[in-house]
Amino acid sequence: MLKLVLFLLFISPICFINKMYWMVQVLIFFASFIFLLMNKFSNYWMEISYFLGCDMLSYGLILLSLWICALMLTASESVNKYNNYKNLFLLNVVLLLLLLVLTFSSMSLYMFYLFFESSLIPTLFLILGWGYQPERLQAGIYLLFYTLLVSLPMLIGIFYLMHKMGTMNFYLMNNFMFNYDLLYFCMMCAFLVKMPMFLVHLWLPKAHVEAPVSGSSILAGIMLKLGGYGMLRVISILQLLNMKYSFIWISISLVGGVLVSFVCLRQTDLKALIAYSSVAHMGIALAGLLTMSYWGLCGSYSLMIAHGLCSSGLFCLANVSYERLGSRSLLINKGLLNFMPAMALWWFLLSSANMAAPPTLNLLGEISLLNSIVSWSWVSMIMLSLLSFFSAAYTLYLYSFSQHGKIFSGVYSFSGGKIREYLLMILHWLPLNLLILKSEMCMLWL
Repeated sequence: MLKLVLFLLFISPICFINKMYWMVQVLIFFASFIFLLMNKFSNYWMEISYFLGCDMLSYGLILLSLWICALMLTASESVNKYNNYKNLFLLNVVLLLLLLVLTFSSMSLYMFYLFFESSLIPTLFLILGWGYQPERLQAGIYLLFYTLLVSLPMLIGIFYLMHKMGTMNFYLMNNFMFNYDLLYFCMMCAFLVKMPMFLVHLWLPKAHVEAPVSGSSILAGIMLKLGGYGMLRVISILQLLNMKYSFIWISISLVGGVLVSFVCLRQTDLKALIAYSSVAHMGIALAGLLTMSYWGLCGSYSLMIAHGLCSSGLFCLANVSYERLGSRSLLINKGLLNFMPAMALWWFLLSSANMAAPPTLNLLGEISLLNSIVSWSWVSMIMLSLLSFFSAAYTLYLYSFSQHGKIFSGVYSFSGGKIREYLLMILHWLPLNLLILKSEMCMLWL
């Protein structure tokens, strides 16, 4: 794993050479293909070097990080063309990627915490430095304070675990189990905010709306997965307490998912709609994960990877419209079927993936999650059926309002879209549909 970290470290000086934007992007794509070919990981730690290693759980998320960061550079053509600070932008992206790879490959809980919190800083710089509106400062503060408020209790919890167990290694921690309520809440709250769970989700729509397309892709694609990944790692030592308290989080997530779906149906901002839909999707992933059944754990892992590709693609599509029309409002982004006919196909394909249509990986994840949550409690069927119905409803609302109808009166041109944009959509959509053929990957790691 150290070779991947060093590779990313050696990319960072290239960021300062002028006209090397595409070189950095090609190198990150190259790294992701090499990592893809290293698919020999099992459910125990391999490729161990220093405090870094990789198992099946890390493998999928590191691969997702590399892929999304490479696609992020493809999407940020406007930064490359019109921005004077593109070298700093490249450095920021590479540093963020490096921190994410270190987070997912750390074998120690403390090192995981360190990189988990550090990855917040480049994300904050992305929003503050390359965001669109003046409100980005407020969005940055929301992001910072929501995360930092719960990270100190988690650090104290980690020190308590170190004191009791004498080790921080994930593979040695599985032998311990704790029955201390305060420790459970200290450890879980940091991950619940990062997921984010309903009630602590307000930072997410704000950050998404103010972030550039690269910031939105990285937030939706990878940052939300840090919470789920952390929970999958520590849930083994908190099993007894989780059986006692999980009903609280599952109830909030399912009811919250339905309420957020209603919020989606009232949105006029494209980005805010996609951001709120992320809260609903991660809510169902969180509920499945906390049932602690085999179906639930595997389903939440599948849905995290599927959601990373799908919502990142939708944000890129929203950005394609924004670059042409200068607005994210659905009142202006309408009749796009006349304005960009070829791009309407990608709107359809990614919208259908968002509502978990076959053969996407979302379908596999959602079926597994439905199975686990219903077997946990029959009562949850009411909220799950509402959630599934309204999930399809707001996705149809997004597609039909943006594509159909009379084109906005101020738009007189016709746009075919660039090859770069079609490539971007294909590279989001293909893995999403091809991963279903390799679905045993999501079932191996337990």
